[in-house]
Amino acid sequence: MKSRKFSIPARLRSFKYAFQGFRWMIRDEHNSWIHLGIVSVLLPVCFVLKLSIVEWALIVISIGIVLTAELINSAIERLADRLSPEHDDGIGKIKDIAAAAVLVSAIAAAIVGLIILVPKILLFIKP
Repeated sequence: MKSRKFSIPARLRSFKYAFQGFRWMIRDEHNSWIHLGIVSVLLPVCFVLKLSIVEWALIVISIGIVLTAELINSAIERLADRLSPEHDDGIGKIKDIAAAAVLVSAIAAAIVGLIILVPKILLFIKP
């Protein structure tokens, strides 16, 4: 493989491709709509509850992990479908494992959110 010199324009183009991948996920992956819907409700709640810097960091990291898992799962599913358009038990297991990664990250993020938000919500609603 030929080594190329570092190029700022080439690095900027790589960002374009990454954003394109994110747009495809939003457009094509229905489960990502659920995640993004939750985020669109969660962030205003976090602002109202005035989270600390550490709490914000944990929420942002949790959101990032779930969206990253969704992106990786989507990439695995597309690649698997391209490699084996017909039903294949082995490919099915791979896709199920990738989907499980999204589920595990979403459950962990929900637990982090509950640990941070429930006490604050209870204080917020108590006079």
